[in-house]
Amino acid sequence: MACRNTPRLETERLILRKFTENDIAALYLILTDKEVNTFLPWFPLKSMEEARAFFVARYAAEYEKPQAYAYAICLKEDNYPIGYIKVDMDESHDFGYGLHRKFWHRGIVTEAGKDVIAQVKKDGLPYITATHDIKNPRSGGVMRQVGMKYQYSYEEQWQPKDFLVTFRMYQLNFNKEDNIIFQKYWDNSAVHFVETGV
Repeated sequence: MACRNTPRLETERLILRKFTENDIAALYLILTDKEVNTFLPWFPLKSMEEARAFFVARYAAEYEKPQAYAYAICLKEDNYPIGYIKVDMDESHDFGYGLHRKFWHRGIVTEAGKDVIAQVKKDGLPYITATHDIKNPRSGGVMRQVGMKYQYSYEEQWQPKDFLVTFRMYQLNFNKEDNIIFQKYWDNSAVHFVETGV
């Protein structure tokens, strides 16, 4: 597996790059919006100090690793972060994203996602997974548009928000002959099932 650390990527409309300390204000704008954060795994940020701590924990620490995929999504016209997209390097290889509400419904996350996925495939990851709350079907639409396939659904007492969520799990294997399904969420949940018509 190649050792790459968040290589800069460009699409037709976007620059995908590392977050820097200069982007903390942009992170704050993305992560303070209650509607944006409804389906994200943390509470909306309340201060620039929280945004700085978030940057240090979620990005600066990630960039210390030999291989990391944690991107700011920026429009080419100003290189200013309007969202984020990432693939985790733990066993789940979780694919996740968030976007400022002003830029929803323009295909931006799908465009960014296709390039990030091409990069992690090129660098040797065997697969990626992603999950979404069943109350957020648009996120599942992004997963399908980048080539992921629904595998199963499961319930989880979501932390730190501490409420019950039914998640749908999607996966994309990069070796077409590999039929492995990431089972951890299924195995850890007392309530799991396969939906039809998803």
